[in-house]
Amino acid sequence: MYQVPFDPSTTNLPVVEIIPQVKQQLAHNNTLILHAPPGAGKSTLIPLVLKDEPWLQCKKILMLEPRRLAAKSIATRMASLLKEPVGLNVGYRIRFENKATKDTQIEVLTEGIMTRMIHHDNALEDVGLVIFDEFHERNIHADVAMALCREVQQILRPDLKIMVMSATLDMPQLSALLQAPIVESLGRQYPVEIIHTQDADLWTLPEQMAQTIKTALKEKEGDILAFLPGQREILKTQELIQRMLPGINVFPLYGQLSPQKQQQAILPHPEKKRKVVLATSIAETSLTIEGTSIVIDAGFSRISRFDPKSGLSRLETVKISKDAADQRAGRAGRLGPGTCYRLWTKATDDRLLPFRIPEIMEADLAALCLDLVQWGIKDIPNMTWLTPPPAGALSQAQELLQQLGAIVDKKLTSHGQILRNLPCHPRIAHMLVKAQEDGNLALATDIAAVLEEKDPLPQNTGTDINLRLETLRRHRGSNKQGRGFDRLEKVASNYRRLFDIREDNTPFDPYESGLILTYAYPERIAHARPGNNAQFKMTNGKIASMNHKDDLAHEAWLSVAHVDARDGMGKIFMAAPLNPTDLAPLVKEVEVVEWDFKSEELVAEKQWRVGHIVLQSKPLSSINVSQKVQAIERAIRQDGLRLLDFNEAVQQWQNRIMSLRKWQAAGDWPDVSTNILLANTKWISPYLEQITSADGLKKLDLLKILQYSLDHDSQQQLELLAPSRLVVPSGSSIKLRYQPDGEPPILAVRLQELFGLLETPNVNDGKQGVLIHLLSPGFKPVQVTSDLHSFWKNAYFEVKKELKRRYPKHYWPDDPFSAEAVRGIKRK
Repeated sequence: MYQVPFDPSTTNLPVVEIIPQVKQQLAHNNTLILHAPPGAGKSTLIPLVLKDEPWLQCKKILMLEPRRLAAKSIATRMASLLKEPVGLNVGYRIRFENKATKDTQIEVLTEGIMTRMIHHDNALEDVGLVIFDEFHERNIHADVAMALCREVQQILRPDLKIMVMSATLDMPQLSALLQAPIVESLGRQYPVEIIHTQDADLWTLPEQMAQTIKTALKEKEGDILAFLPGQREILKTQELIQRMLPGINVFPLYGQLSPQKQQQAILPHPEKKRKVVLATSIAETSLTIEGTSIVIDAGFSRISRFDPKSGLSRLETVKISKDAADQRAGRAGRLGPGTCYRLWTKATDDRLLPFRIPEIMEADLAALCLDLVQWGIKDIPNMTWLTPPPAGALSQAQELLQQLGAIVDKKLTSHGQILRNLPCHPRIAHMLVKAQEDGNLALATDIAAVLEEKDPLPQNTGTDINLRLETLRRHRGSNKQGRGFDRLEKVASNYRRLFDIREDNTPFDPYESGLILTYAYPERIAHARPGNNAQFKMTNGKIASMNHKDDLAHEAWLSVAHVDARDGMGKIFMAAPLNPTDLAPLVKEVEVVEWDFKSEELVAEKQWRVGHIVLQSKPLSSINVSQKVQAIERAIRQDGLRLLDFNEAVQQWQNRIMSLRKWQAAGDWPDVSTNILLANTKWISPYLEQITSADGLKKLDLLKILQYSLDHDSQQQLELLAPSRLVVPSGSSIKLRYQPDGEPPILAVRLQELFGLLETPNVNDGKQGVLIHLLSPGFKPVQVTSDLHSFWKNAYFEVKKELKRRYPKHYWPDDPFSAEAVRGIKRK
């Protein structure tokens, strides 16, 4: 292809100043970090000036963008600088859209496309440079792509260059992790005046935003870019502004809008009129909203968080981090001095997190696992991650892939390879493949669109997914336009094109959609709980509910698609009725020996069940002792503190040994803290064979069991070094109270019983003194001392006056050093 010459000086962008430094660093290093403020021109100029560098050896430049809109806009901008259409020297590739050829020099991609490219070409043979733009967003695709590119660079292609570009990252930390130099452009960021208001309330956010926009329009000049957390708030704010200020041009900007409407928001008003753009965090990235000199930031962002304990995701509205706030404010200072109104106080600003949490810490990791297993990586945690994925979420993702038949023994199956080749989540891919086998693929493509896109029906619509599917088919058959269903049809048509099938608008059996959903969510097959209206138990063991007036509330079986975790119980947002006869292939016959925490006894049954849902059961005639013991051990590990009798005597025995562990660094005393004992139950296993209920567990003598867990010599040493009692001069044997943290043990004794004792008693072979709590004849605290000799010499005489007044019949000698110790009243 014709190599188009490009002169960066014609753009007059600030990043031009550091272009020689960037070229020099990349010529000598395989990794580089570029730090430049918003508007410096890094996204559009840097790829263009590097495309003809000799070290590139005519290979491609790939630039990764976190959002589809940014990828298309940047590619279009670069192509216009070369005075050519997109798709020649500069192109882009996003989901379901490709504007690039094998001869394209610069390809702008979303990160998910990047990981697929690596799987098709492990060495990225025709790629010379990979640029990670706006890396501060730290979405999961960027982290995976970075980990894979570094693997390629370290193993197969040491000549592959990697460049990270951002405006707000913690640069020293990133430089240390990547072992890469930093090139910084000071840019031409104009001053931005920050105006703090009162803290915004989520419930009234559209009203507060509309009022602030009205104020800004009066006080300042220029177009306004306002950041709101989501589509709902944007549309409500737009409605309020158009009612308050009917002459103002208001444009929404969010990911679900059509490309035409997105361009209306990005480009200047065709009649040069003042405009207001209401945007989600989509406008934080490389997009330039032309004409903007005022930013109004609500301070919120909407993110999806995955909970590995429940297996449920929650869409949460959260406060943005400091780097995101700075990124947003910077949008006002790209073209000249600007203003940023922040809908929060200065005090709140000081409490913002400095950087956003990487998405990999909170996301569903199923697609990530499938990518890496295909790559051949078995030890995922030990890859060269900037932020390693959480162990719990990783384990749950691997379990799901096994359930879908995508991996076996950490190896990709042929079915898994098919799923990996489809451009969607493994759940959706599995659903489409299984539905194709059943002859229901057209319906499955419609279901996939409904699952992936925002619900087009009003919020108070019932949970039945069939309502959406029937409306989609009527909409498609009538050729009418409707924003929500147009979007669904676009996704569904892409899937139909992928499988080369035609649309189907005929009526369908609602139970068919339920069966198809089970392929995507096998752990969310749900059975109605007896006696609990509109509550269902899912096959993953979780409980979920819906409004008792919902059409599906009285169904016996459901296939749940969308469910949220709230107050310990999932709330069902979308589901389909399920015919139980369709579940026959999923029914498994299992022998179960487990502890029932409700009845507090051991249960041994043969069960016919789907997941955790028991369809039928009968008692086992005989129980394997090993299985029985293991079931009780599992119960102890889960709730042993309640099931076992950790009384005061047991706790004191534990404290004695834990004290010796601290006092004798070279000793080999075991860790007998409660958490360790409950985690490792071997010490109690021999005593569980006859246990069948919680009463039996409570009757176990833990003290004797724990004592016998030590060998004979250790038991004797324990009594010698950390005795449970001390004999005092009166002849009484007094309990010592040991502390769990190794602090001095406490000897609580009546003062009279220590007359004649000159020095403080000690333990641990004389190396550890005790703390004496001196008591009155009525066992009331009188004094605390760790130096008995000093007490007799100094404080005793003041204490004696008070005791003699309160206990006149008792013996209070003038010389406690030589006096006789007594237990009560000394006979005269």
